[in-house]
Amino acid sequence: MSRLWTSALLDFQMKLDQVLVHGPEGFLVGPKGLLFAYEWVCEKFLNIAAKHGIGFFGGQPVHLVVVDGADAVSGCVWQTLRPLMLERDIETFRMLGYAAQISTWARQHRFCGACGCATQVSAVERSTRCAACDLTYFPRLSPCMIVLVTRDDEVLLARSATFPPGLYSTLAGFVEPGESIEECVIREIREEVGVDVKNVKYMASQSWPYPHSMMFGFHAEYSSGEITPQADEIEDARWFNLNTLPQLSSQRSISRYLIDLYRARRGGMADPQLPR
Repeated sequence: MSRLWTSALLDFQMKLDQVLVHGPEGFLVGPKGLLFAYEWVCEKFLNIAAKHGIGFFGGQPVHLVVVDGADAVSGCVWQTLRPLMLERDIETFRMLGYAAQISTWARQHRFCGACGCATQVSAVERSTRCAACDLTYFPRLSPCMIVLVTRDDEVLLARSATFPPGLYSTLAGFVEPGESIEECVIREIREEVGVDVKNVKYMASQSWPYPHSMMFGFHAEYSSGEITPQADEIEDARWFNLNTLPQLSSQRSISRYLIDLYRARRGGMADPQLPR
């Protein structure tokens, strides 16, 4: 399969065979997969809110149809992005992640946040514009950091009450106005588990479409302090030896990559590849 990509806009034509359908309940999945003919979609859905070109997949243009409701369609089911991440190949997941972000942006920017007037989709760039205020709205990205804190052969992992039973992950948090992302790393670690770190080092980044995050991955070394989980954020946090790790996030996540990368380098092995 060829790479889906770019954010270049495509003219929407009336006869298309590669259409994704996204609504409040996720993506529509049929017997033949995730891609449908546009004419069929128009027959099944009367609540089409928007149409967007999102790039190429398999050498053919792919378009996104955004619907307002999750209507039942015979032989089809609605599926959220997280299970699709685990079930589909990486290129399909990248296509779906991009489409989900565009769908969220399109649904949330139909009206101007300043005056409430309806916005118009630009014909030349990925944006909507309010004619009354002359304000332009681009797809939103929320920068956040994710960090692996280490102490020799131990890694500091934590879990939220919302995680599946037994799952632990690296620490993460959103950048606040006025701070650098490195300052965010130090602050979030101190807030979430009560320890201080040193030698903060950027490792890699990953688009994380839940719903519109850009994850900047870091490694940091433990400096001082005792683990004190933040009561309203962290259910449990502890040091784990690299040889006795708990259940971890999907290998397609940057959290898992940071752990696997550190373990590989401590063991003198080749670096793992970050899914992109």
